[in-house]
Amino acid sequence: MAQQQPETGPAGAAGHPDGPAAAPDLPPRVAKVYGEWDLATVPAFAGGFINFGHWAGLGDLTGRVLTEADRVRSEQDLYRLVLGTFGEARGRSALEAGCGRGLGCVLALREFGLDPVIGLDAHPDQIARARAVHAELLAGGAGGAGRLTFVLGAAQRMPLAADTVDCLYSVEAVQHFRFPAAFAREAARVLRPGGRLALTTFFARTPGAARELPGLLPPYADGLDVPHVIDEFAGTLAGAGLRDVVVRPIGDAVWEGYDRYMAQQPELSDGWPRRYLTAYETGLLDYYLLTAAC
Repeated sequence: MAQQQPETGPAGAAGHPDGPAAAPDLPPRVAKVYGEWDLATVPAFAGGFINFGHWAGLGDLTGRVLTEADRVRSEQDLYRLVLGTFGEARGRSALEAGCGRGLGCVLALREFGLDPVIGLDAHPDQIARARAVHAELLAGGAGGAGRLTFVLGAAQRMPLAADTVDCLYSVEAVQHFRFPAAFAREAARVLRPGGRLALTTFFARTPGAARELPGLLPPYADGLDVPHVIDEFAGTLAGAGLRDVVVRPIGDAVWEGYDRYMAQQPELSDGWPRRYLTAYETGLLDYYLLTAAC
């Protein structure tokens, strides 16, 4: 896996107050899945957004054959759900923690008018892909000069100055974070007063569920994901000084649609990822949207 030093943030952001950090130290499974394996190319994540999707906007799925276009739409709609929590966002600066290939950053820029947008990711291969995929926009094409930046760095030590952004969001990345308290502190630090945080991913419902999940879902057992408990995570955000923390379960619009799509794909229908629906139905985990203010 190629390594490189993280860059500082965009113009006007001096970087972390403790100075530059070494390239993030990734857990082996995270390094492989997002590096050598390039999860964005897996058929289950068609379109490259790498999330389970929000399926409510597709209407009644009963008896319907779901297409790859439906799958991509579900992934985009999950971003739209998160970004929509910012209200009138045009002209406000934003940071995506765990940006992957940067597709969500461009959606935030083009559909919601967030500007500028910084994409932060801990994997150097993902940052390299994001820069390659969006090279024209980064170079100033389509009026993109200075509006989009991709930065290598860890969510628990963001290479940005304090009070840098108005909006901070993350879509299906928090399950990889090993240090949620450090992430919460960094979120509170880089957000401007009055700024907003919005994130979404799957969490264990209880401490007991967190102990059971590794026996059901391989990503928890092999070190890719961490079974954070939803109430504990929300408390961590509040403990870092973020206010008005709101937790909204949205699993009813995530798990069934995702499982239905998987069931219709011959190469995916018998795989362990279909156990997420089982975990949801048995009360072990759910998908949540969290919002907070700085």
